[in-house]
Amino acid sequence: MGRAYTDIDFGAYGKQTKQIHDMMASLGYTDNREVFIVSEGERAIYDKPEAGLHVDIFYEKLDFCHAIYWKDRLETDSPTIPLAELLLEKMQIVQINEKDIIDTIMLLLEHPLGDSDHETINMKRVAAICAADWGFWRTTTMNLDKVRQLAHHYPQLTDEQKAKVESQVNAALARMDAEPKTMGWKLRARVGDRVKWYKDVDEVG
Repeated sequence: MGRAYTDIDFGAYGKQTKQIHDMMASLGYTDNREVFIVSEGERAIYDKPEAGLHVDIFYEKLDFCHAIYWKDRLETDSPTIPLAELLLEKMQIVQINEKDIIDTIMLLLEHPLGDSDHETINMKRVAAICAADWGFWRTTTMNLDKVRQLAHHYPQLTDEQKAKVESQVNAALARMDAEPKTMGWKLRARVGDRVKWYKDVDEVG
């Protein structure tokens, strides 16, 4: 679908910082110290121009419009972060771009929804996270709806694939809707879009 790869994102724990820094240096990558310092050690960017790759490492959490925490989750699946977090990583950007739309379409085409991990999008976890945070729920449901609509406009997809994306999105939204919401979620829902529900994202690197 015309998706070119120029960057790689990794999730890691803070205790792995030195080990990762030493490994990246041994591979010839140069780190952006300013990003590491400004993020208070929560993010590291490495570049190796001759390789044509930009490496982004997020320690403990990925925190853009909404925060996704890695605690006890990075060992769950391999070689990627768990697919629930991978879906949320794509869905948590309010101004979602086409790259993330395409990535989400491919994720939904290649993996089933379920209530467990391991090559499955764990909707139990996605629903639980969004049921405790109205803002995250608002952004995720908004972007899933965009994915559902835009999938129909890609000529590279067959009618069967477009139908599958729509079915997967419908099932995901239904699972999120059915999850019992926290009191905090319900109180924030009363305010709705009148108050900004996400953090602005500054482009780095």
